[in-house]
Amino acid sequence: MDTGLQNRTEHFVHDLSNPGAAGLCPEMLEVAEEACRAGDFHLAAEIYSSQLADLQQPDRGLCLRRADALARAGRISEALESYCVAANLHRLRPDELGPLVDNVARTLRDKVLGGGDAREDERAADMFSCPLCECLLSEPTTLECGHTFCRRCLEERGGRECGSCRGRPREGHGFRVNVVLGGLLDKWFEAESRSRRFWLEGEVLRRKSELPAALDKFNKAVDLTPSISRLVGQRADLLMDMKNFSQAMQDGDSLCRLKPLWSKAHYIRAKALSGVGRAEEALQEYFYCVALKPDWSAVKLEAQKVLSELFSSVFDKDTVMAPLPPLQSGPSTWLKTSALLSSLPSSLSRDGQRPGSSKDSGYGFTKSSEAGGSGESANSTLSLSKSEGLFNDSKSLESVLSALPGPAGLKRKSSAEPNGMGPPSKVLRPDGPRSPEPPTPGCSAGRQVPPHLLDSGDLECSLCMRLFYEPVTTPCGHTFCLKCLERCLDHNSNCPLCKENLSEYLANRGYHKTFLMEEVLQRYLGEELAERKKLHEEEMKELSNLNQEVPIFVCTMAFPTIPCPLHVFEPRYRLMIRRSMETGTKQFGMCIADELKGFADYGCMLEVKDVKFFPDGRSVVDTVGVSRFKVLSHGQRDGYNTAKIEYLEDKKVEGEELAELLKLHDSVYDQATAWFTSLKDNMKNQILSHFGHLPAKDPDPQGNPSGPAWCWWLLAVLPLENRAQLTILAMTSLKDRLIAIRRVLIFVTRKRPR
Repeated sequence: MDTGLQNRTEHFVHDLSNPGAAGLCPEMLEVAEEACRAGDFHLAAEIYSSQLADLQQPDRGLCLRRADALARAGRISEALESYCVAANLHRLRPDELGPLVDNVARTLRDKVLGGGDAREDERAADMFSCPLCECLLSEPTTLECGHTFCRRCLEERGGRECGSCRGRPREGHGFRVNVVLGGLLDKWFEAESRSRRFWLEGEVLRRKSELPAALDKFNKAVDLTPSISRLVGQRADLLMDMKNFSQAMQDGDSLCRLKPLWSKAHYIRAKALSGVGRAEEALQEYFYCVALKPDWSAVKLEAQKVLSELFSSVFDKDTVMAPLPPLQSGPSTWLKTSALLSSLPSSLSRDGQRPGSSKDSGYGFTKSSEAGGSGESANSTLSLSKSEGLFNDSKSLESVLSALPGPAGLKRKSSAEPNGMGPPSKVLRPDGPRSPEPPTPGCSAGRQVPPHLLDSGDLECSLCMRLFYEPVTTPCGHTFCLKCLERCLDHNSNCPLCKENLSEYLANRGYHKTFLMEEVLQRYLGEELAERKKLHEEEMKELSNLNQEVPIFVCTMAFPTIPCPLHVFEPRYRLMIRRSMETGTKQFGMCIADELKGFADYGCMLEVKDVKFFPDGRSVVDTVGVSRFKVLSHGQRDGYNTAKIEYLEDKKVEGEELAELLKLHDSVYDQATAWFTSLKDNMKNQILSHFGHLPAKDPDPQGNPSGPAWCWWLLAVLPLENRAQLTILAMTSLKDRLIAIRRVLIFVTRKRPR
């Protein structure tokens, strides 16, 4: 049971003890209560009518219960008359009219909206709108996360988390306008952009209570973009603050034409109508508001207050408490509800009679028996009296409601406007299907960039002079291709355009794509972006070819399976390491320097295991040797060395050669173990901390193309010059490599002090 029904029950418990309620039947009232709980409001209304007909004088509580049941049954005009009877006995309070407002609104919603929900969105989703204020971006500011908002919206939020991804801007970060986006929006949407600036200036003046100056700004904004409903709505609010209800009503009419299913439009018009004393029309607008937005409790209460006043105004002040005329008298002279009915939407101000009910023109509540019809021959049906001229015709409520327009719009009551104003807007259902109209210029819904203003040159990176690819925006507001920006920051931590220091931005490595820019490129320059992407992919494919153009790090000796940590600080090698990660190969070549050729003819491929970046752009790269190679040709790319290479593999042997190789392998391994064991503890610890333990002896020395791992471990820790190590690295015979290592071991053992 809802709150209203529960209150009515409590009142009836009290009323039944009163002398005036002697004719009431508690059992029938209980049946009516059960019918209400079961949702059969028609039956409940019939029972209440029957009980009222047995009374000498109408009972106010019972009249209210009957009125509520009729309202819930959709029989609005009958409910109104019952409310009027209760109002004549005692003034109706606003809280007693909740069921009437709810059910008038529900009836409107079912017929006008087809039982569905109204779209409360002020405009369709638009990429050029701020996610916070939902208006055209003004001074667009892009955060490090890549989302863009109006600068003022961000400042009003006090630099809190991003409204889209909940990412937090850096502390002390001053919001800077995105230069490229700001220029594009001013160019593509010149009128709306200017209007938005006037609009924001008007809001600031309004907060300062400088209302005339604020109105001037709003007027300029509306003149530029009269189709932005939120702007017109804010001007109407300002006009009502200035008590200029007549002009506010004009804005309300415009809003209802622009957005017939926007509850805010009807609310503004209702407030303006109330301001000029046109309560009946204001009530209509409140009904539309509640129909479109049922959970808007504040507006529902406003409707109940206005309705309460209208009920009170039906009766003259001197006759409200006068004795009621005797039952069965002539036509009533005090029950004049035509003013109330005129305040309802026109299609609801008709008498709705339940099928099977009978009517007469006498006053009071009477019984009449009627068989058939609705199958209730044994029940008493209600016959309502009507004052002369109360209803225009006897058309049933169900038939009238079926004539309401569908979801295409709301049917409005036409009335003449004072002060030379035109009639309220009408949004009528079209007779046949109509093609959609193009969006009005300046309207915030569905913005489209004018084709003649679209120029790919406006979306070019100032570093590579090509179309933006993966555009990122710096904290200072400048936009670049991601790869272009990274290369610039490799050399200098300042912005390439304004020279603002970006060391903190570099330290955080907050390189997130600017989502709005990316979306603009995809929507309006799709073909050009596809070509740009194709070019980038071709470059990545070329960079990932580890035979034709291998990046070469010229530094130190590296060996297969052996760790090789690197400290990377030169810009060219920052780029090289980054590209090796981007291509997915995670590999590059390591060679020692050569005075004539630039780097040696032999080297080792390294695979990146981990990269740790420092705030200033330097990095420590953990790598491990993978395979040996021979340089076929030398080259350069973007400042670093490259080479065309071929990979080296040990030649395999069989038979007696294999047996001899295995014997040599075991002998040299034992010799290496003895040498390492004989080292001093401090030297051992240094080797172990850097290279780890000596790898175990491989049961199949020829199983790896580069030979046993222990050979490379030993070669890395032995005190040899780079050239000697390079000679052994270049060998493709495991036997020769083992012999060379044995000679080195013999040499270092003899040289070691005893």
